[in-house]
Amino acid sequence: MTFGVPNLTTSLQGPLLQLEAHLLQHQTQVETWLRQQWLETPAPFYASVDLRNSGFKLAPVDTNLFPAGFNNLNPAFMPLCIQAVQAAVERTCPQAKKVLIVAENHTRNLFYLESLEMLRSIFEQAGIEARIGSIRDDLAEATMVDLPSGNKCLLEPLDRVGERVALGDYSPCLVLLNNDLSAGRPSILEGLDQQLSPPLAAGWSTRKKSDHFNHYQSVAELFAEQIGIDPWLVSPMSLQCGKVNFKEREGTECLTKNVSKLLAAVQLKYDEYGIDKEPFVVVKSDSGTYGMGVMMVKSAEEIESLNRKQRTKMASSKEGLVVENVLVQEGVYTFETIGAENAVAEPVVYMIDRFVVGGFYRVHTGRGENENLNAPGMHFEPLAFAQSCTTPNKQETPDAEPNRFYAYGVIARLALLAAAREIAALTN
Repeated sequence: MTFGVPNLTTSLQGPLLQLEAHLLQHQTQVETWLRQQWLETPAPFYASVDLRNSGFKLAPVDTNLFPAGFNNLNPAFMPLCIQAVQAAVERTCPQAKKVLIVAENHTRNLFYLESLEMLRSIFEQAGIEARIGSIRDDLAEATMVDLPSGNKCLLEPLDRVGERVALGDYSPCLVLLNNDLSAGRPSILEGLDQQLSPPLAAGWSTRKKSDHFNHYQSVAELFAEQIGIDPWLVSPMSLQCGKVNFKEREGTECLTKNVSKLLAAVQLKYDEYGIDKEPFVVVKSDSGTYGMGVMMVKSAEEIESLNRKQRTKMASSKEGLVVENVLVQEGVYTFETIGAENAVAEPVVYMIDRFVVGGFYRVHTGRGENENLNAPGMHFEPLAFAQSCTTPNKQETPDAEPNRFYAYGVIARLALLAAAREIAALTN
């Protein structure tokens, strides 16, 4: 089976093609700069990055430090995943022969369990025994779950023994969080003698998207200076509002002000590049995942006229947490489409340690080019860049498969570097 690059359904490809060509021309400089950055700030254990490709801009819109979806990767990525896991373990806990993976609480989701089992399998193929622990209150004993793929996933209740967590007598030195801690920092994981990665401070009970994108803006500016590009081509502008209560219509003055301010700033950049599109912004919870608490807005009036259903939808996120802090971010169109239906698509790039190990396209047949694709009805198409994410072909056109995927990998690694700096700031 072969997988291709989706079509770009826009004539506004000039700036993007120029960006891709520029990255190819400066590949050695790009890789040298990134290598130096990893020496200064080591990469997180793993991450996934959602990108949007508008034809005139290629930028991250979300960075997940507790990635699911490993089951959606092209099987051809397995050698890359295995090598990257070995490197990540050697850097994080060199003596580790075993790892304990802490699962999300919503582990009844079979697709999530498929991802967990794939992640466990990657560790084992890397020569590291791995088992999956759960902190669910209702999981009293080890449970084997049959998966749609035909695989099985063993979930075991996590125990605290002194300053360590364990599954019975299984208590390895490395504990890998795959739980984003939206519901808070569980006491069972506090103050461990074991190496915990990512750290508790990286969970959504602490982390803010606005902080991440502040770090990303700094990274993008430094990177752009290195290779001589406009940082806006790889970075979404954003503003933050605190103390917003959608249900009670409190704090919306800041929101409407920032929406207007950001729309005007985006329009100036569109005018600069001759882009004949209507700017939009994304209003979303400043913490949390799963595409919850997200809306696309084209005018401040849309904030003022939200109906009760819309306000209720925006008022809560994962685990039923109340949305109090809001990020207003420049909306980035996605002009990539896939399949006979020309369904809109966005690339999601996966990294383990500092290495790009693959990814997939998130596809939604019922959503448009300026809408959130992380919503019910989405599906995934594997990306075909097992080699080409790191080995572009300079003899090909900038938008050929290896080269577009290389561009994806560069921008995703910039987001990974921002996450590394963000974690360093949270834990120092």
